[in-house]
Amino acid sequence: MPIIVLLMLAGAAHAQSWIAQTSNSTASLRGVSAVNESEVWASGTGGTYLHTTDGGTTWVAAKVPGAESLDFRGIRAVDGRTVYLMSSGAGDKSRIYKTSDAGAHWELQFTNPDPKGFFDSIAFWDAMHGIVIGDALNGHAEVRTTEDGGKHWELRETPAALPGEGSFAASNTCVFVMGSAEVWFITGGKDAARVFHSGDGGRTWTVSTPPIRNDSASAGIFSIAFRDRVHGMVTGGDYAKDKEDRQVAAITSDGGKTWTPPAAGPKGFRSAVAYVSELKMWIATGTSGSDVSTDDGQTWKRFDEAPYNAMSFVLGGAGWAVGPRGRIARFQK
Repeated sequence: MPIIVLLMLAGAAHAQSWIAQTSNSTASLRGVSAVNESEVWASGTGGTYLHTTDGGTTWVAAKVPGAESLDFRGIRAVDGRTVYLMSSGAGDKSRIYKTSDAGAHWELQFTNPDPKGFFDSIAFWDAMHGIVIGDALNGHAEVRTTEDGGKHWELRETPAALPGEGSFAASNTCVFVMGSAEVWFITGGKDAARVFHSGDGGRTWTVSTPPIRNDSASAGIFSIAFRDRVHGMVTGGDYAKDKEDRQVAAITSDGGKTWTPPAAGPKGFRSAVAYVSELKMWIATGTSGSDVSTDDGQTWKRFDEAPYNAMSFVLGGAGWAVGPRGRIARFQK
């Protein structure tokens, strides 16, 4: 049965529209990557990936051969033909695939060699330079980078992890890259919710601690985004208590060195946050709804109560959100 979903943005000082989309899948979707206003990729359970070239009027769902047991929680489309898929799972269930021909063929590039490894998020500065974030191994977050389009993934040294600290593979937005070498990644867990920043592609790191809830293993920071090099946002909370709105967002105006809570935050746990530059607004989404802020994150207003996991926006203001049971929605001003 096709999944029809509507995404509405109301109450903002801009014109918006509803768009219904059919995903042709019932997979749980946590990855989405828009190339432009027409071409978008998404990914999820059962080795599933989705592709549209007409803005979502038609979605084609397929599975990567040999990967039917994998959960593709991360996808990054560098362009219409070059796409990376990242699966999350224990040990060799964490893998990286690449297509250079728009999904006609997929190459398995890397399999996590550690049985305790677990990939959480993947991002690319360009087609050749990328980074993948994983849970702690031997007391340090697993961070690997590539400089040759994924042929090799080099393990980077990171600061010591706190007990029980790790990242959440919830929306493929626990890592954010900018420019040619700047990167931030985030963590959570009991007594652990931190932001790691590198300005040299992951070679050296600094750490900060935003005021985000971290009172259980299911709580912490789930998403990070920046609108420029200094102004950014983190969102999260406790996914096991997704309607609670205590300490679910924080704002930085100095590149992530320091963080402050908003005057009135989103109305619950939020696994993804994004900035829509054309509309000068932040959007946050999660399993208990979505919120919008038009005052740079200081106050938020809920505009939708449907569950979503992840979002991706492009220049021009078009964006897509994905969620459970093949849920896909498009936002457009």
